[in-house]
Amino acid sequence: MLGFTTLTLAPIDRALIDVALLTPAERDWVDAYHARVAAAVGPLLDDDARIWLGTVTQPLEMLR
Repeated sequence: MLGFTTLTLAPIDRALIDVALLTPAERDWVDAYHARVAAAVGPLLDDDARIWLGTVTQPLEMLR
């Protein structure tokens, strides 16, 4: 089967996401992707950037 492979890891801008329009599976996917971004990229950053990354990759429930 054909599919997609992630080539880069960057957080999705949460301001552009209308959580009310997402299914639970879609919310879970975004949260899992953000956790993957934080785990892979976070250790490579300095303290200030790591704090920013932690903020922008919080679970979507934090938007409410």
